[in-house]
Amino acid sequence: MNFNVTRSQQSLAAACLLVVGGTAAGAEKVDFNRDIRPILSNRCYACHGPDEEERKADLRLDTREGATRDLGGYAALVPGDPEASELLFRVSLGEGDDDAMPPKGKGTKLDAEEIELIRRWIEQDAAFARHWSYEKPVRPDVPKGKRSDWPRNEIDWFVLARLESEGLNPSPEADRASLARRLALDLTGLPPHPEEASAFLQDDSEDAYGRYVDALLAKSAFGERWARLWLDLARYADSAGYADDPPRTIWAYRDYVIQSLNENKPFDQFTIEQIAGDLLDQPDEEQLIATAFHRNTTTNSEGGTNDEEFRNAAVVDRVNTTMAVWMGTTMACAQCHTHKYDPFTHEEYFQLFAFFNQSEDADLKDESPVLELWSEEQKQQKSAWRSRIAELKKVVTTPTEETEAEQARWLARLKTSPQWNALVPAVADAKSADLAIEENGRIRLDGEKPATDVYSLEIAVPESGKELRALRLEIPAEQKSNFVLSRVAARWQSGDRTREIAFDGAVATYEQPGFPASAVLKTKKDPKAGWAIGGGTGELQQLTLLLREPLDPEPGKIILTLFQESNHKGHVLTHFSVAASSDENVREWARVPAGIANLIGGTGDEPKPEQSGQVDDFFLTIAPSLKEERAELSKLETALASAKPRTTVPVMRELPKEDRRKTFVQLRGNYQSLGAEVSEGVPAVFHSLDSEGRRDRLELARWLIDDENPLTARVIANRHWESIFGTGIVETSEEFGSQGELPSHPELLDWLAVDLREGNWDLKRFLKQLVVSATYRQSSKTTPGLQARDPYNRLLARGPRFRISAETIRDQALAASGLLSDKMHGPPARPPQPEMGLKAAFGGETDWKTSEGDDKYRRGLYTSWRRSNPYPSMATFDAPSREVCTVRRSRTNTPLQALVTLNDPVYVEAAQALGRKMATEGGDSVEKKIAFGLRRALVREPRNEEVSRLAELFRSTRNDYADRADDARSLAEVPLGPAPEGADMVDLAAWTVVSNVILNLDEMFLKR
Repeated sequence: MNFNVTRSQQSLAAACLLVVGGTAAGAEKVDFNRDIRPILSNRCYACHGPDEEERKADLRLDTREGATRDLGGYAALVPGDPEASELLFRVSLGEGDDDAMPPKGKGTKLDAEEIELIRRWIEQDAAFARHWSYEKPVRPDVPKGKRSDWPRNEIDWFVLARLESEGLNPSPEADRASLARRLALDLTGLPPHPEEASAFLQDDSEDAYGRYVDALLAKSAFGERWARLWLDLARYADSAGYADDPPRTIWAYRDYVIQSLNENKPFDQFTIEQIAGDLLDQPDEEQLIATAFHRNTTTNSEGGTNDEEFRNAAVVDRVNTTMAVWMGTTMACAQCHTHKYDPFTHEEYFQLFAFFNQSEDADLKDESPVLELWSEEQKQQKSAWRSRIAELKKVVTTPTEETEAEQARWLARLKTSPQWNALVPAVADAKSADLAIEENGRIRLDGEKPATDVYSLEIAVPESGKELRALRLEIPAEQKSNFVLSRVAARWQSGDRTREIAFDGAVATYEQPGFPASAVLKTKKDPKAGWAIGGGTGELQQLTLLLREPLDPEPGKIILTLFQESNHKGHVLTHFSVAASSDENVREWARVPAGIANLIGGTGDEPKPEQSGQVDDFFLTIAPSLKEERAELSKLETALASAKPRTTVPVMRELPKEDRRKTFVQLRGNYQSLGAEVSEGVPAVFHSLDSEGRRDRLELARWLIDDENPLTARVIANRHWESIFGTGIVETSEEFGSQGELPSHPELLDWLAVDLREGNWDLKRFLKQLVVSATYRQSSKTTPGLQARDPYNRLLARGPRFRISAETIRDQALAASGLLSDKMHGPPARPPQPEMGLKAAFGGETDWKTSEGDDKYRRGLYTSWRRSNPYPSMATFDAPSREVCTVRRSRTNTPLQALVTLNDPVYVEAAQALGRKMATEGGDSVEKKIAFGLRRALVREPRNEEVSRLAELFRSTRNDYADRADDARSLAEVPLGPAPEGADMVDLAAWTVVSNVILNLDEMFLKR
């Protein structure tokens, strides 16, 4: 677009501005970050910002150098001279003018106030400044206001200064009951126990409030409450995501977060462990579990998917999540191009990508690498097994006088090796293949070699006068591949008589055996069971088939059938011959590997001295006196090998140095379209990495919590402020950059950030400062005037009042009813949910079997979290699917939410339980019982009008159910279960209705 204009046009523009805004004489100093950057960012940077590929007219307005550059006799900005500044002229033109900025369809026109700000800014020399959030926070001086009686700590002085500048006053302190509930919900996510609340309300000591806060911070429920916030950030789920969304076992990471928060682990340490715990020197189990933070990425194991594509997507997610969680920065734009609003280049994105590109995980179905986690009891058992195995191995490998005597007798029995007589088949047929009988009686397979086949041999056996005790398949060298026999069958025919031949087992004999498993007798009682032959420690020589009962010494024939069944076409039996033996010691010899048999020689001669050790070692593997020890050893080794860990957790692990991947810029974010190679690095706008440090995730983690980092402390302080007060000092807690909101109290944010960092990143200490402040203790009641002036309480002239989270809504109902389980950690729970009969796309059913016992009533934090189908009632209250990092949950208000808390089985069951408590523990009158229920639910004394209206409801409901015994029983017992013996079902039904109303009061869903 042509930027040339005439002097008369500029004079006209200046005249128009004088009419609108007058001169700058005496005007307040214009602040670039506060006043100008938001205008330029929202209206100009998309076309005239950091992204060089999309930049229009070669004009850059996010830097002073670019904005003041000579464009051919004119410039967008001429500091000190509004009339000569093209930017001011263009934004002042009417919407119908072709030269007006922003162009039609590219943004809304600036209003008169914004144009006047730009004019004054140019007049005041058009000073630029780095974005406020990229400047390292410095602890500001604490301001002093007029009301020294109100502040309780430094936070209050900052808030008071802002209120006084706006002509406002803080609200009175909330009543003790409200504070008791507010504190408990904020710090533990649960209402206070009635006795706990009562003790606090009656405590008149000066330090009662502080001690109450300390007690809440010390509860194990603290870690559970604040872990929920972190699990949203970590995109924690118990499933892998995408279409099939299979289950994932990763709950050990959730437990790590809870434990770390309860132990008050310093946040800098918490950061390092999760980003790079595996890279620490000698990391312990806990530090390895922590790295599952970045294994919460989704994986796609659906058939036909490209593992590298989805591995790359996981790395992209790690970059985006890291920058969002610690830096409050949306980096995703820079994956495809240089950021349009913030100073992050396309290349810098992939420099960050390089840090995460060296991990072993590769979108595999088994989630590898994984860490096995064993309970202490399991570890002790395994240690005991290993000790006993070591003892037994020593026993079974150490000769004794008894084993030496047994060996001597054994060698005596083996003086003569068994004689084997070749058997020549008269017929050799196969179901599919062609079998040929060679002159020497060997069988050869010709032609095709089908994986599944049946060989049938007819073998004449002449009268020998000896009983037949074994058959043997002799395997020549031509049989090169492995083969599988699923079954071997044989029949004996003699005259008119036919009978089955039963085998006692098969022994594979190899040329070069290894001890002790080179020749293993495999006894198969099941006739359908078979033997997989091959894969031994040497070349297979024979397969000896031992007959269970000897055959009579009379003429006849053997019908031998070999069932071949392999999964691989090449693994078939192609060459073999058949022999038979009648020697009584054939069974003994069958157990002797070929190498040992050669040493014994069958001649009666003693083995040579250098060979006797091998014979001795082998005999110990069959010595009768060691049979029990060998059996115990085998049993323990099997138990140790088959032991399963308590759980596993996917972890981060770096590739070996020789397997490191190269990282390239991905053009337009396409992993298959590569640009220049890059190495690990961080955006230039921030502090640099330690030049002497190693460029890996550990270095990045330390960079994130470095004192020079301008964002991490601010982001973390702001996020905790948001959780306590409902809105962050920076409202856009997910975005601290150019597209984010300015802080409502910038000096306070910097003070909190520095205090958090210099306070050793102590989160409990930080939270205590927030909740003991006078700002926090204010009543949340508002007035029409204050509501009109500050509807969202950004000035903090009143206490926080907003809807509690999905998990807290459920937990609170269970706590008030007495059903809530305090069981911590372990596998996820499956509380009741409506059965829909649905299936996830390409996955399993969305319905589940409800957990039994305490697991049914565990805190919402432990609910099984499936990405494709989040727990319905929590999703209704804005819980995310956790497919990606969620920095800030939305808060909606829909009719569906009321339907959940009125009708969902969880809330009906809670109402039934609370109703039973009211009926049995509430006192001796309807009114006392109602007051009891209100106190349990609301943590305050009920008002008379509340009690009277609920009493009226109780009586009218009781009358309605008086003649409906079955309906009353159903309402009183389903789904909670049978009522106490002798209970009045009509009464319990009415109390259930009253409790349901109490649990659905608006006050229940608000922190006030």
